[in-house]
Amino acid sequence: MRIKSLIAIGVLFSIILTASCKKNPDTTETEKKSGYQGQGKSPIVPTVDKPVQKQWKGVWAFNDSTIFFSNKFEGARLNGVAYDGDDHYSIWITAENTPINVSPWYAFQVWSKEPRDITVQLNYQDSRSRYYPKISVDGRNFKPLDSTNFKAINPGEDDFGIKAAPESAELTISVNENPTWITAQELYTSSVVKEWVDSLSLKPFIENYPIGLSKEKRTMHLMEIKENEDAKKALMIISRQHPPEVTGFLAMKSFIETISSDSQLAKEFRHEHTVFVVPLMNPDGADNGHWRHNMGGIDLNRDWQNFNQPETRNVRDFLVAKDKDYEFVFGADFHSTWDDIYYPIDTTVTGEKGKIIFDWIENISERLPQKRTNISASDEIDPTMVSSKYFYVHHGMPAIVFELGDNTSRPFLKEKGKVAAEEIMKLLMEQ
Repeated sequence: MRIKSLIAIGVLFSIILTASCKKNPDTTETEKKSGYQGQGKSPIVPTVDKPVQKQWKGVWAFNDSTIFFSNKFEGARLNGVAYDGDDHYSIWITAENTPINVSPWYAFQVWSKEPRDITVQLNYQDSRSRYYPKISVDGRNFKPLDSTNFKAINPGEDDFGIKAAPESAELTISVNENPTWITAQELYTSSVVKEWVDSLSLKPFIENYPIGLSKEKRTMHLMEIKENEDAKKALMIISRQHPPEVTGFLAMKSFIETISSDSQLAKEFRHEHTVFVVPLMNPDGADNGHWRHNMGGIDLNRDWQNFNQPETRNVRDFLVAKDKDYEFVFGADFHSTWDDIYYPIDTTVTGEKGKIIFDWIENISERLPQKRTNISASDEIDPTMVSSKYFYVHHGMPAIVFELGDNTSRPFLKEKGKVAAEEIMKLLMEQ
């Protein structure tokens, strides 16, 4: 038996988390308070480089080389494995560095020379089991693990949030000679995202091109949706500053596909508006299986003031160049968190210009009343630090951080992205 484990000591932020509730005009004050209130004011943190411990990549072999675990693929996160006997295995997941947000990403493969059922226990360094496991036999198509094969260990004591998550979890997995993927969320690494970008770019009005390199020299790609050379009103859309936040990416994907569709609304909108999209802000983090940070060891969504990291600088430089020729009228940064929530800038700061964001939220809610989305508006824009505040302060665009819940259903994510796109197109065309 061979065990190779990287141990990182974590000092993790505890965040107030979420429970979703259906929208109801008769909701009581108690029920309103039970919704996700957001993470509060973001702390000011240094964004100069911090050391990152890259995980060892390889294959763990057990039981006379009949059972294997691997992290040798893009997006993997597996830091150690041990055999406990009786087809039970313990694995360890650690972060790239600390302190860090409580987003314990994991992704590994397992296979066996002979078909058998095994039990795998997930263990984290100074964290709990936030993400419900997804399973795949091809690394592309994922589904949640059957609940009968999931056992929570030491369930949390709170009603919702990270403190309600189990300390660890046991998974029963049927394995054979072909690898099975077990992941925290679906795998959307840089190569998978680029395939989507290239596929959408087959449309004659969409092109994609590099806008710079990441810390680890991966190309950052931007999509430009432009059907009319005279369309000088522009939108800026970004996603995946934080690698595990796949649900935000999926909503963004639907949002962009709707704007790029053949509907009459989309065609009319594209005649007047150009859309710029950076779908993967943190390609290094996504490919290295990071919990939160880029290869500079930094939360990118705290670097929109000092721009110490190349990923944020790339987008800043692009916007500064385009601002000479375009009027930016809307910006959105798609993320994931404990429940669906909007982080707009309060109209006490933006005035009438920012009202469109709140009209947009109201319109989405009216069309999707089955799931309430929480709102946490900020009346502070100094320091800019996060993307939406930078977008507004330096480029004058009404902007928002649009967060989707970790466990929001995938069909609903697609519908919400579609509805969000349709409603912002309508509102911008009315201006």
